[in-house]
Amino acid sequence: MNRHVERILCALAVSLASAAPAAQFKFATQTLTVPDGFEVEIAAGNDLAPRPIYGSFDEQGRLYVADSSGASGKAEEQKADPRHRILRLEDTDGDGKFDKTTVFADKMMFPEGCLWYDGSVYVAAPPSIWKLTDTNHDGIADAREVWHDGKTLTGCANDLHGPYLGPDGWIYWCKGAFAEQSYEVNGKPFKSRAAHIFRARPDHSRLEPVITGGMDNPVGLAWTPEGELILCGTFFAPGEPGHRDGLIHAIYGGVYGKPNEVLEGHKRTGDLMPVMTHMGPAAPAAVRRYESRAFGEEYRDNLFCCQFNLHKVSRHVLVPDGATFKTKDSDFLVSDNPDFHPTDVIEDADGSLLVLDTGAWYKICCPTSQLSKPDVLGAIYRVRRKGAPKVDDPRGLKLAWGKMKPDELAKLLGDERPAVAERTVQQLAKKGKAAVPPLADVLKKSTSPKTRRNAVWALTSIDHPKARESVRLALADKEQSVQHATLHSVGLWRDRGRFVAFRVLDCLVHNEKPQLQRAAAEALGRVGGQYSVAPLLEWMPGFVDESSNLSIGTSVSNTATATDNALRVMEHSLTFATIEIGDPAAMKLWTSVSRGTAPRIVRAVLIALDQMEKGGLEPEVVAPLLASTDTKLRRTAAWVAGHHPDWGGVLAGFFRERIAANNLNDSDRSELEKQLAQFVSNEAIQQVLVEALKNSSSPLVMRQMLLRVLAQPGLKEAPKGWPDAVRAALDAKDDALVRTAIPTAHALALVKTNAPTFAERLQKIARDTSRPDDLRLDALAALPRGLREVEPDLMSFLVANVAPAKSVAMRGAAAGALAKAKLSDEQLLTLADTLKAIGPMEVSRLLPAFDHKTNEAVGLRLVAALKESKGLAGVRPDALRSVATNYPPVVQQKADELLAALNVDAAKQKAHLDELQASWPAGDIRRGQLVFNSTKAACASCHKLGYLGGNVGPDLTAIGPARTERDLLESIVYPSASFVRSYEPFTIITKNDDEYSGVLRKDAPDEVVLATGPNTEVRVARSDITEMRPSRVSVMPAGLDQQITKQELADLVTFLKNTKWGAN
Repeated sequence: MNRHVERILCALAVSLASAAPAAQFKFATQTLTVPDGFEVEIAAGNDLAPRPIYGSFDEQGRLYVADSSGASGKAEEQKADPRHRILRLEDTDGDGKFDKTTVFADKMMFPEGCLWYDGSVYVAAPPSIWKLTDTNHDGIADAREVWHDGKTLTGCANDLHGPYLGPDGWIYWCKGAFAEQSYEVNGKPFKSRAAHIFRARPDHSRLEPVITGGMDNPVGLAWTPEGELILCGTFFAPGEPGHRDGLIHAIYGGVYGKPNEVLEGHKRTGDLMPVMTHMGPAAPAAVRRYESRAFGEEYRDNLFCCQFNLHKVSRHVLVPDGATFKTKDSDFLVSDNPDFHPTDVIEDADGSLLVLDTGAWYKICCPTSQLSKPDVLGAIYRVRRKGAPKVDDPRGLKLAWGKMKPDELAKLLGDERPAVAERTVQQLAKKGKAAVPPLADVLKKSTSPKTRRNAVWALTSIDHPKARESVRLALADKEQSVQHATLHSVGLWRDRGRFVAFRVLDCLVHNEKPQLQRAAAEALGRVGGQYSVAPLLEWMPGFVDESSNLSIGTSVSNTATATDNALRVMEHSLTFATIEIGDPAAMKLWTSVSRGTAPRIVRAVLIALDQMEKGGLEPEVVAPLLASTDTKLRRTAAWVAGHHPDWGGVLAGFFRERIAANNLNDSDRSELEKQLAQFVSNEAIQQVLVEALKNSSSPLVMRQMLLRVLAQPGLKEAPKGWPDAVRAALDAKDDALVRTAIPTAHALALVKTNAPTFAERLQKIARDTSRPDDLRLDALAALPRGLREVEPDLMSFLVANVAPAKSVAMRGAAAGALAKAKLSDEQLLTLADTLKAIGPMEVSRLLPAFDHKTNEAVGLRLVAALKESKGLAGVRPDALRSVATNYPPVVQQKADELLAALNVDAAKQKAHLDELQASWPAGDIRRGQLVFNSTKAACASCHKLGYLGGNVGPDLTAIGPARTERDLLESIVYPSASFVRSYEPFTIITKNDDEYSGVLRKDAPDEVVLATGPNTEVRVARSDITEMRPSRVSVMPAGLDQQITKQELADLVTFLKNTKWGAN
């Protein structure tokens, strides 16, 4: 079957298989699409909540909503003039539609969260989290106090998000931005610029970080029934298509992406922790776990996530994956309106979902929003399942809450109404010590796992020794979900009661559920002692056999198919536990592989000793492991050694011996090259490299490898001895060694401080006719400033090598050398004549040789030669126009004539543009935004605005200040008239006479990659290319002005003219 047809059929099959029945609901400004069987209605229009951001229900069913004023200025401006509000919405007649609104709190700084808890509303409004209380019950917060002072306010105001109430009764929040905040954690000062999830008791005591990250914006939190924490946020993993934002399983002690210098100094267990669910540039604003049965059992404990940039709410089914989760992802609610921006999703007591659409006001540090439109308001929508059974008294308002004693409340812990069960846990927590006995009875006698689990959460919320004692009972619970919650509880409180650690150890080694084992490891780190270290380490190889990547422990059935993410999560919790226990003496017994210790255990020990306080890890232990036969152990040893510059002396000895070894194979040398490159900034290692290069008895392959190490980027100054070593290599008779030394010389000549010069030796190589021609050309190409003087023989050599008969690489190198060389007028006349017989790629590359010249004869010869040139098709009119600028008028006139011949339609194009502008209707920015994002214009398929869009064409996020309206009009109507640098089109012809055109994405020695259209590219092996030339036809098709109306064209230009990067 034809491969193209086969791909189409496969794509069609996938499309048909993934398509699900859907229902659509039309509103004034948009159509909302949900799965079939659901319905959507407006629960609160913009007359009640104009720009809702976040919300939270109180026990009576009143919804507190953080509502924006529409102000989208920088953070300091908003702090100086706070105009946002907290509203209280009420549904007085119980029809599911709010009909009354009260301003609960006005003059608020930008609100980034909303939590009702114990009679107060908590709101993150950077730099603080506020506690707002209505003490006289008039619906207005008359008491305002700072519950948490973050002390920082950055320009984007993403310093704080939240807060959120965990099932454990602690309050959690997120720190974003990268401003330094200072706290006291466990009695010690804690300073950090990194992103974090923090938690504290409701009285703000026991504050501590949960995770650390290099991401810009950790935002929303949700918990599984067992207490596993899920975070949504941005910039976890930028750089790869489909990545950037998403969901992570937030494991205690984990350090998450992206790579960032703010992570320096934070305890690590190896690589950055994995992302659970990738979303691309979605800007997720909130994530919630669905608890009710109203949507059907298949929806229970699913996650719903608001994707601000993508105008939808997504559904994520959690699937156990070893010690963590995977997700099955689908769209749940999707809008066709680019101004629909969901910011929160809330489960109501009856099982319906509220979706808060904040409207189009927001553009603070969010270029993807494109425009700030404070007049485009939002609303609150309600999603129901058709035919869902009605729940009687879903909030338990008929219950006499104020009169119930603890034993009566305990009977409601298993209530099927989520709001009732949640309120019961909180009410029992408020009872304190008096609630402990009935909760202990529940743990002993209840047959309902849910009831017992909620009893654990109630006890966890109580700060009393009796509560700690009672919750320990559940460590032996037969239901793993109850055990799981209990492990979280004892770890959270660092419960070091009698035999607690031994019971936790039992959970680690005597069950088959990896998530429970991981939770036990986490708890051991907070409650265990020296006796816990050995079991933690011994369990390490119980999950991964290094040779097979399969489980070899007691839990084969659950982990044999676990992903790399799952293994990384388990490894982290086991390792981090040993770091927290902090007993170096117990760890050092496990550092020797030669004693039979499994490599995975040695890896964990190395990391733990390196990261724990006073670990005392010695370089003599680590250095031999750099040569381990186990790849992961070898790389871990390199990672550990990499942040110990004081180990240079010991490592130098190791590398000296390693370089001198005569039994290294290609793989060994490759690994050694990577290790040396990692330590290349270490002074002791630098001298080892010099010594080895000077050793003439070193094998050629080793000296070549050392030269490649010397070429590593990032050094500000060439280390002592390096330039002389490279010069010696350039003087060598061996062409292979010289060929490797040339790029090293080029790299060292580009350092910022005291750059050495290799020009004399490179020119000597270039003039040496006994050397291969391609080597001579490489030497010339490595001269950073080109040749200052070109003698006749060398000029003839260069000119000969731009001839079509030469290879593409040699033609390119020769053309590049000539373009950079300082040529005399006579030589330029010769070079101009050469243009007649060479190809378009070389003609284009040689034009810069004639730039900034003034000689009339040279200019006239250039234009005349181009007129006859076979490569004229590769000359871009704008490039020739630029070169001709400095020549006398007669040359410019001839150039204009040639340009007219090159572009016979130029006059027609200019007349057409003049006509368009003369009859130009007034453009509208907002209509232009719609045109840009429309399928008819399809601009977003190739161009990026903010973080959304394609990458075939230039990023247009900040195009407005850089271009006139005439420029923008020309680029739309005649996209081939001029090209943005780095987006010039090229044409490739292969040996099979296949022809490809597109934007050059990669121009490497082994292959060329062209972007040929939206989401399409072609890869061609360099050896298959017979011709490569600049194209004069843009990838962007001409004629867009024929596809859209003149008004739409005016709107589009107006929109583009007003695009700019910034907070507003």
